[in-house]
Amino acid sequence: MGSRRAAAGRRRTKPAVIGSVAAVVVAGAGFGAYAMYGGGADGDDSARTKSAAAGVKSGPLTAAEVTSTAQRFLTAWQKGDVAGAAAATDDAGAAKALLTGYAKDARIKNATFTAGTPAGEKVPFSVKATVAYEKASEPLAYDSALTVVRRAGDGEPRVDWHAAVVHPELRDGDTLVTGKAGDPPVKALDRDGGEITAAKYPSLGTVLDGLRDKYGKKSGGTPGVELRVVRGGAEGDGKGSKEAKGSGADDVADKTLLELSKGTPGTLKTTLDPALQAAAEKQVDGRKGASVVLLRASTGEVLAVANGGHGFNTAFLGSLAPGSTMKVVTASMLLEKDLASVNEKHPCPKYFSYGGWKFQNDDKFEIKDGTFKASFARSCNTAFISQAPELEDDDLTRQAKEVFGLSMNNWSVGVSTFDGRVPVQSKAQMAASLIGQGGVRMNPLNMASVSATVKSGSFHQPYLVAPSVDGRALATASRTMSGGTLAALRELMSYTAASGTAAEAMAGVSGDVGAKTGSAEVDGQEKPNGWFTAYRGDLAAAGVVQQGGHGGDTAGPIVAALLKAGG
Repeated sequence: MGSRRAAAGRRRTKPAVIGSVAAVVVAGAGFGAYAMYGGGADGDDSARTKSAAAGVKSGPLTAAEVTSTAQRFLTAWQKGDVAGAAAATDDAGAAKALLTGYAKDARIKNATFTAGTPAGEKVPFSVKATVAYEKASEPLAYDSALTVVRRAGDGEPRVDWHAAVVHPELRDGDTLVTGKAGDPPVKALDRDGGEITAAKYPSLGTVLDGLRDKYGKKSGGTPGVELRVVRGGAEGDGKGSKEAKGSGADDVADKTLLELSKGTPGTLKTTLDPALQAAAEKQVDGRKGASVVLLRASTGEVLAVANGGHGFNTAFLGSLAPGSTMKVVTASMLLEKDLASVNEKHPCPKYFSYGGWKFQNDDKFEIKDGTFKASFARSCNTAFISQAPELEDDDLTRQAKEVFGLSMNNWSVGVSTFDGRVPVQSKAQMAASLIGQGGVRMNPLNMASVSATVKSGSFHQPYLVAPSVDGRALATASRTMSGGTLAALRELMSYTAASGTAAEAMAGVSGDVGAKTGSAEVDGQEKPNGWFTAYRGDLAAAGVVQQGGHGGDTAGPIVAALLKAGG
């Protein structure tokens, strides 16, 4: 994954939580909202239980404790008593820093807070304020919530401090800043020259933020004035810039919350196909855990990317166990090492033990006297695990890097991405990696690239913005598979699409096709994450439906629909 510049003085879009905040608020305004709480700021001690031995308050919070603690915090914040508001939280230091910046850096004034009806320990509240910078001024309104907990040590009721209390778009470590944006806005275009907007394509909100983050200064625009979330605990003053070292899921663009004056956007062309992007949006609509990516296999161009829920960009930044879709990579390695051959007999027992773990197949099935093709098509786990004793600990890691360009953290797509992780592991964890569990982590962009590599015959780093735009170098793989290995791998994926676990989803997808399903178990989930990767002609795609169940039933239809749409 390529590095990115994160400037304290720039605007980027993404849910965040407000950092350093100082409350310059109008004393006396809006206090009627707190009449429901009753009592003093300290609450009613008679309603609290104490530990007889240590004097530590314990037991469930009473309604009086919740309402009085919320009242104490919100009233102090509104009056501009930062120290008092911070003292009502369980992390006074962090709260004071963020609340101080609310007025000083975010330039929010005349704030009033109206509390809603508590639900247990949670108290919702609404905010109305004004953001002013030089001659520009705009009203600000949003909803937030706080939760009251017992403080560790003495059990006193306090506001559970997180930056999201100040604003729901903030994450801990983020800050709020109002000023001239470090990055001018960007007018992103699809491959046909049409404008890309979040209104037209809801999934692309975070992608557009990332494009502005990387290309705002390069695309010829001028910055405006805005209230924005600056990510990662940056010490931003709205003027200078900082270098933020981030990668993968942690490398998230800043988010604009309010524009006080508009900048002049620069123009940036992307590789997105408008018809295919619309199709991808339709496929994930209403499915919060669904994400999908479609590539042109021969070039790596990203033709569509979509995430259900329109929040975190799982398609590019997700870090999830890919389950049996990883068997495409593993199979290529076994074929190269002569540990498997398409039509030769290959073991697929109910169980296989290695490194102290006992592995099994879904529903404990077995294939007696079957071939490797049959095991691949039916996604037999033990067929792959059984080869672990013949492998070195770093074999899979090397295959992923050298042939598929994965796990090297050097992709330069045009926005931040997580480029896959295949760590060197040993014993049981190494065996689990062979079937896409253990420490292996991927996202739909990575797995679409795997299918693209199989279809095109060599790795082409995916990209959303052509390298010619900024002269950047794309990542490369150090070698390609032999012709024999490549032909065998294509035969395996083609057979799986026609007669294996992918057949139902791929029914009706004509032409030169190949596919692989996957289901990845995740601790704490009732259902596994469903995965699917496939190619058709010069198109390659992959999708995941988190907590969806079997990939052929969940992610499969999404991927197949896009391959059909691109036909």
